[in-house]
Amino acid sequence: MSKHIEKIATDPDWYAPYRISQAVKANGVLYVSGQAGIDEQGRTVPGGFLEQGRQAFENLRKVLAAAGADLSDVVRVGIFVRDMAAHLDELIKLREEFLSEPYPADTLVEVSSLAQPDWLIEVEVTALAR
Repeated sequence: MSKHIEKIATDPDWYAPYRISQAVKANGVLYVSGQAGIDEQGRTVPGGFLEQGRQAFENLRKVLAAAGADLSDVVRVGIFVRDMAAHLDELIKLREEFLSEPYPADTLVEVSSLAQPDWLIEVEVTALAR
């Protein structure tokens, strides 16, 4: 059995300096790296948790689009937050804004830190490739 792994990236690729693929496609599945609330230059968006969360999901949307997919193809979500208790209601709001029935499987994890000290949320997904 031949193995084929394809790198997926947007233009610009905000993760290139870190030697991380924004996503890879393997055997009909897209594995999208954690996306944070950063703009295309890698700067954290201003505002609070919701603004960062919305940007993270917009980044996911862009990466999925680069692979010919969209958020409706997502089957699994992993969400990492710095303060679960303070932001649980906002997390539910983000899910409602960006995801739909049948909602993907989801794991929420509170972490002590993310890659940058001002990041409040990071979201990764697994999706079916079209």
